[in-house]
Amino acid sequence: MNQPQMRRREWIVHCSACVVTLAAAGTLSRPVAAQGRAEGAASGTRRILVLGDSLSAEYGLARGSGWVALLDARLKAQKLGADVVNASISGDTTSGGRSRLPALLQQHRPTHLVIELGGNDALRGLPLKMTRENLQAMVRAGKAAGAKVMLVGMQIPPNMGASYGRDFENSFKTVAQEEKVPLLPFLLAGIADRADSADWFQGDRIHPLAKAHPVMLDNVWKVLRPML
Repeated sequence: MNQPQMRRREWIVHCSACVVTLAAAGTLSRPVAAQGRAEGAASGTRRILVLGDSLSAEYGLARGSGWVALLDARLKAQKLGADVVNASISGDTTSGGRSRLPALLQQHRPTHLVIELGGNDALRGLPLKMTRENLQAMVRAGKAAGAKVMLVGMQIPPNMGASYGRDFENSFKTVAQEEKVPLLPFLLAGIADRADSADWFQGDRIHPLAKAHPVMLDNVWKVLRPML
């Protein structure tokens, strides 16, 4: 799966086997906020729950170097009174996130929910209707629990089919518009679309290197900061 000459934005190609392996292993990122904290954010403290896949689960990275950990550090540095819980699992799909979310909402009582899922749906060629329905269900569950919800969009390379890729990208826009929630169109903007994008990814050409995660954080921050 290691290909030395990859064109830009081909970081997500041939990942199906990788996704299945990781899902079977149950790789789970360490939560930034301790799992044992009492339910509900402390008075005056906001709690951000990140529900994502390997792009948020620090796959292949030293702990504390992924964008979610960097988010927690930035919030503390700017004294914004917010904790972060990283509930991301490598290989997760929108179906997996949808099934996990109710328990996470009950356990952590987040004030904000960031949903970064969908890439693995596309890699497996899952029906886009199902992806949209899962995203919508997660957004609605978050809002019903009293959380402000943010969607993180993803894009796939043209070799998976121009029509499928376009419809996949639009799935996030459709859900965000229908549910009236903020959307980050592409988490890997400024990374996967660089001329030297191969230098910003791990050997699998799928998962970003640690140096890319501050860029990912900045992308998220532009949308998340006004919500806080």
